[in-house]
Amino acid sequence: MHEMSITQSVVEICEGHAAGRRVTDVLLEIGELSGVVPDSIEFCFEACTRGTLLEGARLKLEIVPGVGLCPSCSLEAPVASLFDPCPGCGAFGLSIVSGEELRVKELELE
Repeated sequence: MHEMSITQSVVEICEGHAAGRRVTDVLLEIGELSGVVPDSIEFCFEACTRGTLLEGARLKLEIVPGVGLCPSCSLEAPVASLFDPCPGCGAFGLSIVSGEELRVKELELE
């Protein structure tokens, strides 16, 4: 499960930015096309934060929908996978506009 190592990295990033202060809330953006399972991140968060500045912090997830841009007709439309065809013209090879994000968006500190 790669979500455990991802969650450990998120904790390290948060601790680095907290500069020694306790973290009470973390807002994490996860794109639908990122390949990361939000439920797994939530499951791993408590274990990964034990004994850190994030212990007891609330994890909030913001899911970013997948959006692609068609190279043929320039339609920007929702996509559920990286290989979806354009819903307008049926062309393949959409450029991903959003949905691959995985970032710490906000931290709340004591």
